[in-house]
Amino acid sequence: MEKSKTFKDLIVWQKAHKFVLDIYQLTKSFPKEELFCLTNQIRRSAISIAANIVEGYRKSSKAEKARYFNIAEGSIEETKYFLILAKDLGYAATDKLFEYLVEISKLLSSYKKAIISNPIQK
Repeated sequence: MEKSKTFKDLIVWQKAHKFVLDIYQLTKSFPKEELFCLTNQIRRSAISIAANIVEGYRKSSKAEKARYFNIAEGSIEETKYFLILAKDLGYAATDKLFEYLVEISKLLSSYKKAIISNPIQK
């Protein structure tokens, strides 16, 4: 496997970024009264996933990388809840996005394990 040159090379980041774009598209149809509540919250949590992958990518130690990837994993769980809430409130069908988020979660978990178990990485 070839080493990535930038965070943009990471499949997990590419998928997380696409997810953010999908969330922005989804939330355009939310009621206006949700603009400063659910719309804002779900956008922020989705952005946090991709942003923490980026920040962790650049960290030099395993512990620092793991910390940011753990934060991204927490944001994934938070976003899962917001997708459930949006669906239960009748704002949107979110099942496909939820499944896509599960895929991102699995990719991030695998990436984190690979980084942590790499004997070359500090």
